[in-house]
Amino acid sequence: MLASSSAVSKPVQTDHVESELVAERTAVVPGKPLTLALRLKMDHEWHTYWRNPGDTGLPTTIQWTLPPGFKAGDIEWPAPTRINVATLANYGYDGEILLPVTLKVPTSLAAGTAIPIRAHAEWLVCKEQCIPGSADLTLDLKAAATADVDSRWTKLFDAARSNQPRPASWPWSAYKANGADGKIDIVWTPPPGATAPSKTQFFSHAEGVVEPAARQPLYRLADGRYRLNLTLAKDAKLPPSIEGVLTSSEGWKIGDGTARALAVSASVAPANVLASGGTLVDAGVTYAAGAGAQQGGIAGFAAAIALALIGGLILNLMPCVFPVISLKVLGFAQHAHGRLRVIRMHGFIFAAGVVASFVLLAAIVLGLRASGQEIGWGFQLQSPVVITLLATLFFLLTLNIAGFLEVGMLVPGRVASAQPRNPYLNSFLSGVLAVVIASPCTAPFMGAALGYALAQPPIEALAVFVALGVGMALPYLALAWFPAWQRKLPKPGPWMVWLKQLLAIPLAATVIWLAWVLAQQSGVDAFARLAFVLLLVGTTVWLLRGRQLRRSAQLALALIALVGAVVLAVPLFEEQPLPSKSSSAAATGAWQPWSQQAVDAHLNEGHAVFVDFTAAWCVSCQANKKLVLERESTIRMFSDRKIVLMRADWTRRDPEITAALQGFGRSGVPVYALYRPGKDTLLLPEILTSSILRDATANL
Repeated sequence: MLASSSAVSKPVQTDHVESELVAERTAVVPGKPLTLALRLKMDHEWHTYWRNPGDTGLPTTIQWTLPPGFKAGDIEWPAPTRINVATLANYGYDGEILLPVTLKVPTSLAAGTAIPIRAHAEWLVCKEQCIPGSADLTLDLKAAATADVDSRWTKLFDAARSNQPRPASWPWSAYKANGADGKIDIVWTPPPGATAPSKTQFFSHAEGVVEPAARQPLYRLADGRYRLNLTLAKDAKLPPSIEGVLTSSEGWKIGDGTARALAVSASVAPANVLASGGTLVDAGVTYAAGAGAQQGGIAGFAAAIALALIGGLILNLMPCVFPVISLKVLGFAQHAHGRLRVIRMHGFIFAAGVVASFVLLAAIVLGLRASGQEIGWGFQLQSPVVITLLATLFFLLTLNIAGFLEVGMLVPGRVASAQPRNPYLNSFLSGVLAVVIASPCTAPFMGAALGYALAQPPIEALAVFVALGVGMALPYLALAWFPAWQRKLPKPGPWMVWLKQLLAIPLAATVIWLAWVLAQQSGVDAFARLAFVLLLVGTTVWLLRGRQLRRSAQLALALIALVGAVVLAVPLFEEQPLPSKSSSAAATGAWQPWSQQAVDAHLNEGHAVFVDFTAAWCVSCQANKKLVLERESTIRMFSDRKIVLMRADWTRRDPEITAALQGFGRSGVPVYALYRPGKDTLLLPEILTSSILRDATANL
């Protein structure tokens, strides 16, 4: 009999997994170790687990029954991949894999001796549900003086070997992170010429040490070292040492070869001798909704760009954008019958203001994320300071458009007269203002694009934000570029004065909305304080434009009123404590206050949970609430289907809600999540309808 045909195994088919014992060589050579492996082939979208399964799951185990003198080593685990499931992160494998084991072979074996190998393997295979699996496996070999490679398994063994973590001679260090409890920094110095790491992921050997789903931002220090920031698991103490596997999307160059994964082992020093910071290389992987990992690569990037362009276009239709955008349309009408070059320049400068503002806001968000701050898109309206300043700005704009305030009243005549000589500045600032007030609104398609962007390296993230700005500015570029479209605009005339004053109404409504948002954040007292601030600002304007008193007396009284407004506004700039979730105004009637613990408790009892992630400053959220979610028929439908209703109010910054949004690959609101017992969490569109809710909850 040929050695190449002497290995006989029996594959076993169970639920969604085919399992089998395989050997790298066709025979057993006395005294020489033999590499065996458990082969697992999972159905599409199903996965099994690594030695540390992550947030959920169980590792695969093998119990051996071997002839006398044989001894099996531990599983030589290939590096896993991160598998995102809703807000959790698991570590495991999909497709077809080998879990190798080295078999110690005794020296006293006669040629032709039968070697029966038996193993009992157990695993957990998961997709939307998890199924425990097991199999009793057999592999019959014979002893021989030499043994050929079994070509049937060569590719699988090569793949398993290439994914084995390789030791690196680089110096590894670990420290408690500076200024942050529950954080560890792993630091290393790659040798000259080593591949720069990209999209790294650390997998801890031990469970309960590192939080599986937390971000792992990577920094490059000034001296060429790298710092990977890890979050300890909940209630975990600083470990004396840390061991695991570090992967990189580009692989690791070691000597003349490349390894996908490196073996990491370092003692953890209680004090960090490093300075914080460094240049951010990778923001770290975030969660993704559904069973699969978050999309990446060229396809994911292209989709994010497309979604950002569409989201930017639709953003022009959001109610919170209308006051500023309508003013810009009026400006185009004023210039529509002028020189084409000037009109086009205004369009380009407006677009530049929009894009530059999106890039600046994105840079702020990414910078704060890199420093460990948990914030999301629209964060500026989570600040009472910004709310107060925007309300005052829009109040002044209202007075200006209504004809009660002229620029010359507030600034010297020379400065005021400079404005007509620099009309392009108005176009640029219009673009800036449009973004400041528009960014809290999450238009359809925009949420997924932002969620993708904030999970990517800075360059890719900024590209998505640029696409978002281009999408928002595109209609105005089109109006500026195509003369035929401009000629369809009405000719300038007396109607423009009437229209200008009419536009004061939506601006005044915006002031009322901002005041309401402030009341949701800081209470009724803050609302009253802001009202008096605006009253004093209005009094200042009235005094400056009046002629009843001498000019010096008017200026003195106006100054007193303005100082009074500033004094009244100071307490609004102080950070107020968050209201407790149990007393949150967001949870009323059928709606309960949100907490992840409460969601988990209801799911364990078999109840579906619908969560409304909302904020007072999100106009889309309020529209969905009034038009769909608060309707009696909607509440009755949820009640009939025994769905628990929860509301997560993000009006003020809340790290727990921010983390939950990141768990869905989102960075802004609205987000509507339907938690289903035994199934993946379902994300609904940003714009809701009753039919969408009925269809989503029909098959619970």
